[in-house]
Amino acid sequence: MTYPSPLGPIDPALDLVLEREIPVPVELVWHAWTTPESLKHWFCPAPWSVSACEIDVRPGGIFSTTMRSPEGEEFPNVGCYLDVVPNERLVFTDALLPGFRPAPKPFFTAALILQPTATGTRYTAYAIHADEQGRKTHEEMGFHDGWGTVVDQMVAHIQATMN
Repeated sequence: MTYPSPLGPIDPALDLVLEREIPVPVELVWHAWTTPESLKHWFCPAPWSVSACEIDVRPGGIFSTTMRSPEGEEFPNVGCYLDVVPNERLVFTDALLPGFRPAPKPFFTAALILQPTATGTRYTAYAIHADEQGRKTHEEMGFHDGWGTVVDQMVAHIQATMN
């Protein structure tokens, strides 16, 4: 079942969607997404890593990560939160910088929807693009495999911290 996007109807020409049932509680998924110390453990597919992370979870607040390649090259990503509903929804974009200042090279807006289930969380992530080329580029970069791997890494990290 596909849940409605918090930003309007899904447009297959512009939007990518990843849905999963994951065996961890919503509150722990929220914590993993909103705590820099946790996010650094799982946010990029290994062997990539996060070398820096700054989070201010409020509309207009910063969401910044620096991804490091296995060769040591760093890729900073800075954006801001658009919508925050604790334990339910997180919407952020690189189209705007903190304080809703326009960004020079926007790529996409992301929305994360968390819904409790009997066995954990219904996890739905949306990557919303301005044009078909942006969507295609993101898909060719490995959106489904990459974001899927990251969800698996997040679940493993949460489960390791639960024990």
